[in-house]
Amino acid sequence: MRFQVLGTLEVHDGLRRVTPNAAKQRSVLALLLSAAGEVIPTDVLTEELWEGRPPPSARTTLQTYVYQLRKQFTRAAGPSGLPSLVTKHGGYLLDIPEGSLDAVEFERQVGAARELLRAGDAERAAATLCGALALWHGPALADVVTGPRLAIYRTRLEELRVHAIKLKIEARMRSGQHQELIGELKELTTVYELDEWFHLKLMETLSRAGRRHEALEVYQRLRRILHRELGLEPSGEMRELQRVVLAAG
Repeated sequence: MRFQVLGTLEVHDGLRRVTPNAAKQRSVLALLLSAAGEVIPTDVLTEELWEGRPPPSARTTLQTYVYQLRKQFTRAAGPSGLPSLVTKHGGYLLDIPEGSLDAVEFERQVGAARELLRAGDAERAAATLCGALALWHGPALADVVTGPRLAIYRTRLEELRVHAIKLKIEARMRSGQHQELIGELKELTTVYELDEWFHLKLMETLSRAGRRHEALEVYQRLRRILHRELGLEPSGEMRELQRVVLAAG
């Protein structure tokens, strides 16, 4: 059985999609997956599912959701007996096979790429990061109703995604792929327009490609965005890069 949270919540049993349909049941599953094999207390689950105002029937309803999930997992369990959903210490714990959750696999691959980059193998690092990012198929938990706990988990995954994108850009730049990155970086400065790092790298790649005028336009565009949205000026690093590009002319 495979679980996907890097996009819409999906569960596959090897033959077909078996994702729960009920909104709160999907939230229960997402919460259990986010806990990485740790027990989530019943009180935490009910608070999250009913936004701090659980009805008197909350515990009984939660038990029904868990029972339905447990039946599904029991049918799909392999020789290891996993996945299994157990009641433990006043809460619930979902134990799943290693490698069956895309978020965990994503983090593993990003960590491996980080080590490759540290060792100087930029090409393999870039390839590994491309594979890791291919696991994403939309915003994390895109179709799951999230309370505070799941919102934190979602934000963490999205931040790790941005980190992986930056690592990939860095790896490809170290591999000398500056010209090839220009189009991608232009798109990234639109998607993450308040993230100065992408603008900085786009300026660097354009400058190395001899496109000084475009590099300076990137600076001016960022300056307008920061002033409009945050009332700020570009960082000292951006201003220094602008000075270097101007001096090169």
